[in-house]
Amino acid sequence: MGYGNIGKRHAHHILQHKDAILKAVCDLPLFEKPVGLPEEVSFYTDIETMLAKEEIDIVNVCTPNYLHHPHTLMALKHKMHVVCEKPMALSTMECEEMIQSAEENDRQVFVVKQNRFNEPVQQVKKLIENNQLGRIFLINVNCFWNRNEHYYNESLWRGKKKEDGGCLFTQFSHFVDILYYLFGDILDCKGILNNFNHPYIEVEDNGSFIMKTMDGAIVNFNFSTCSHEKNMEGAFTIIAEHGTVKIGGQYLNTIEYQNIKQVTLPEISIQSKSNDYGKYQGSMSNHDKMIDNVIMTLQGKETIMANAQEGKTVVGMIEKMYASI
Repeated sequence: MGYGNIGKRHAHHILQHKDAILKAVCDLPLFEKPVGLPEEVSFYTDIETMLAKEEIDIVNVCTPNYLHHPHTLMALKHKMHVVCEKPMALSTMECEEMIQSAEENDRQVFVVKQNRFNEPVQQVKKLIENNQLGRIFLINVNCFWNRNEHYYNESLWRGKKKEDGGCLFTQFSHFVDILYYLFGDILDCKGILNNFNHPYIEVEDNGSFIMKTMDGAIVNFNFSTCSHEKNMEGAFTIIAEHGTVKIGGQYLNTIEYQNIKQVTLPEISIQSKSNDYGKYQGSMSNHDKMIDNVIMTLQGKETIMANAQEGKTVVGMIEKMYASI
């Protein structure tokens, strides 16, 4: 469901996967069948018609944020597994309804968190799991991207409070997810938001938060969509008992700094791997790994990378951050 920028990314990797078949695409009625889709792929402009007519195992929900909840429920009702793009929904209440429906229909909801597959993230995850960093003292998260007027004009739902939800849902939910993935949930959150340079949208374009992890580490989380002309940085710096390490680059794609007791991480600098949408760049393009994880999980060969409960927890963290303003 949904054949915009991210829907096309999903379709491409489904078509490329040896164990997957792209059966159908559904998008807005104002479009004819998109150029480039194989002839054997059916095209619909009505979701219910597609779900009722096609024999489908998995539905990929790639629609705007506010539609993730109703579209997931529709697919689950038809006994289909769901791959839901970020954010899982715009409230934990909606997430709960999605989880309950998945349980009632004996189906799984896979939440797209492709940055978890980033090799620098995986290397630091192992350090933490093996307690090689010791006690974590401070975590600094910087997300400095560019989102200009063209980006917001491209899709009318972007920048609208009820449809978009805000930068923490749309641009930076992946960074909230990595914070959760590496360090767990947050508490004692205080923050500030402002819109300095985007008068044509209803949400913020800059924000800064100070929080604690459940283990007591201090978290600074800073974001902006005002980086001049292009994305600057997506970075995690970790100050800990036995080492200091920074995952950096524009998309958490490099190990920028490391000084760790008795450990040396491999040199990692992944280039040209972001989701490039022409006028702007998104997060790392790991949707091939995400699609493979979905298929391998359903085949019983892997475990799910990001399940619905985790998707709900990340939405809950975002709710806490906004509630602290």
